[in-house]
Amino acid sequence: MKLWGQMLWALLSGPGRKGGTRGWAFSSCPPHSPLAGLVSATELVSHWTAVFEERGIPEARESSEYIVAHVLGAKTFQSLRPALRTQPLTSQQLQCVQELSSRRLQRMPVQYILGEWDFQGLNLKMAPPVFIPRPETEELVDWVLEEEAQRPCAAGTQDGPLILEVGCGSGAIALSLLSQLPQSQVIAVDKEEAAICLTRENAQRLQLQDRIRIVPLDVTLERWWTHLLPWGPMDLVVSNPPYVFHQDMEQLAPEICSYEDPAALDGGKEGMDVIIHILALAPQLLKGSGSVFLEVEPRHPGLVGSWLRSQPDLHLDLVAVRRDFCGR
Repeated sequence: MKLWGQMLWALLSGPGRKGGTRGWAFSSCPPHSPLAGLVSATELVSHWTAVFEERGIPEARESSEYIVAHVLGAKTFQSLRPALRTQPLTSQQLQCVQELSSRRLQRMPVQYILGEWDFQGLNLKMAPPVFIPRPETEELVDWVLEEEAQRPCAAGTQDGPLILEVGCGSGAIALSLLSQLPQSQVIAVDKEEAAICLTRENAQRLQLQDRIRIVPLDVTLERWWTHLLPWGPMDLVVSNPPYVFHQDMEQLAPEICSYEDPAALDGGKEGMDVIIHILALAPQLLKGSGSVFLEVEPRHPGLVGSWLRSQPDLHLDLVAVRRDFCGR
């Protein structure tokens, strides 16, 4: 029974945010010796791929290609003009590749090494310890956009949805929705100052700052939702919350725990701590026809469904679950 008409959608991901292009292992290897006699981009990629493979660096070729392309002013190695791949690099460029590759040998994620990463076609600044957006989360954005495209517009209005993002991190979700829903407005909250600052900077870089309110807010605090009341009820709540089971944290690639904020990952005993706070306050936050979209892990739909059945007064229904592109 949906007295509020509110709905919950869940995108499955995980487990534990491992694997893919974002999974890097950590060790404390010294920088590799300076290059000698290697001058072209193609030779550099081959050289550093071999070094990374020897040191056990995951995705060795991808790492070396991203670094070399970045130094040469391109996003990907494949996008380099053929002439650039074979012409000699300057000594300054060689030194820069050496420095960045040495950071990779220390298991720093490529996104932090480059200082930027693309998400939904947007170029976002990246900086530790703010959580790096994963490709699975792009699917969450796609799902929100699909559902929003099917939502009937109120007669005589040009307004887009008012969206709340809980745990904005780098601003990837919020800014992607703003860029693709031109009439929308977003309120983005996060408890970490580093995330608030990075979201604000990315919004300014993309010239979206006039349509987003960025609020430092811890959603686990009592009556946190009252801080949002002045902006009115929301059409959508979207979140990629901390959802890793606490006992699984030690299984994450060590460099994730070394470089990324563990608080953005650790969801408590059953990965549900922040999820429950979001769901419990949905009636206070949402319009009657509003929806909640969450990225969770495969064990969560059953846990969420069970919890919702124990909270009938919330009038929330779990209406759909999707697996991510990895089938999880």
